[in-house]
Amino acid sequence: MASAHSFVVPEHTPEFAARRRKNWLVLGVTYAAMYMARYNFPLANKALSDAYGWDKAQVGLIITTATLVYGISAMFNGPLADRIGGRRAMLIGAVGALVFNLLFGLGAYLGFLGKGPVLLAYLASMWTLNMYFQSYSALSLIKVNSGWFHVSERGVFSAIFGSMIQSGRFLVFALLGLAAVAALPWQWKFFLPAGIVGLMLIATFAVVRDTPKDAGLPEFDPQDATSGDTEKITFGYVARKVFTNPIAITIAVAEFCTGLVRGGFEQWFPRYMQEVQHLDLKNPVFQKNALAVVAAGILGAFVAGYASDRLFGHRRPPVAFIGYALQVVCLVVIWKSTSLELVIFAFMLNSFAISMVHSMLSGTASMDFGGKRAAASAAGMFDGMQYVGQSCVGWGMGALLDRFGWSAWGSSMLGFAALGGVLMLTLWNARPRRHADAAH
Repeated sequence: MASAHSFVVPEHTPEFAARRRKNWLVLGVTYAAMYMARYNFPLANKALSDAYGWDKAQVGLIITTATLVYGISAMFNGPLADRIGGRRAMLIGAVGALVFNLLFGLGAYLGFLGKGPVLLAYLASMWTLNMYFQSYSALSLIKVNSGWFHVSERGVFSAIFGSMIQSGRFLVFALLGLAAVAALPWQWKFFLPAGIVGLMLIATFAVVRDTPKDAGLPEFDPQDATSGDTEKITFGYVARKVFTNPIAITIAVAEFCTGLVRGGFEQWFPRYMQEVQHLDLKNPVFQKNALAVVAAGILGAFVAGYASDRLFGHRRPPVAFIGYALQVVCLVVIWKSTSLELVIFAFMLNSFAISMVHSMLSGTASMDFGGKRAAASAAGMFDGMQYVGQSCVGWGMGALLDRFGWSAWGSSMLGFAALGGVLMLTLWNARPRRHADAAH
């Protein structure tokens, strides 16, 4: 067998490169559409309070139940995706996202539910079911691409992964923030994403394949943590590879911190702009700043990928540490500064930093340390813990803001960003070891 140093990455063949590009592009846009169908909720956050008289804690209850179910489900759906394949798992997730976004929006027309606790329970249930199916999305994307990207080029993949995430946010702000759409009732913020998911569901079925071999190309060894393994993929196998691995457990705890900061920022940022800065969603100033935040996130993913592969020798924790450090700085500014311009700059830099961390850990470290055969399980563990973290900033953040106001927003997330940075210091030199190498 060729060594890691002499291995020729098949992307150098035009046929492989073209087919891989088509595969990840369609799958990535599907993921962006799925992302749009879950990050549409922050744009309806205030509208729900205005329409039904609910306070922030009540709206936050929807966020908490849904994100907690996402986090727990991702941990179980990861091993399932490793067994059935990422393509099939993504199709399952997309069908659910389509159905439950539609049903969430239809809640506005079901008058028999009233405008009180029954309607709140209905919307919380529909959004929770949407998030259950959403939990298939990231781990499916990572599972498929773990079979197409060599370990030495996965920093590049992290840029692709992060860009797809931010593309979903771009679609949320660009499409749902358009004056013509923003003027529509809140439920259209769910109907439109459902339609886009439906289109990409068809494209994924037609184009995406799990591995180069499934696409009619030669076998491809990515030379990651499961290269050389022949053992059957069972829950016991992935448990040994992922759930009992000290490095994976440390990354999972760090991703809890990522989720709390990311969710606290992204779920409440639009409402902050509406209530504190008095900018309507269709206001050009809001649109400009929202899109700048998205652009910063895309840049963060590309910078992280380049730095990981070129500066840190394919190590992911050093880049994630830098991202956490930047988050700490940004949250201090958001907490203490009274300058709108400085706060907006901190928003953009924070988006940059969050994207650095998330693309490195959920997007790339999951492939490295889970390996091609257990990538979905690792992604489910990391992404799941991230959403467990996000569940803390639904009802909890809403209640905090109801009681103490927006001055408590930035400071409440600060310690978790710092803890994530400390955890990355403990993994500074961590790299995956191939099964064949570890056996010697």
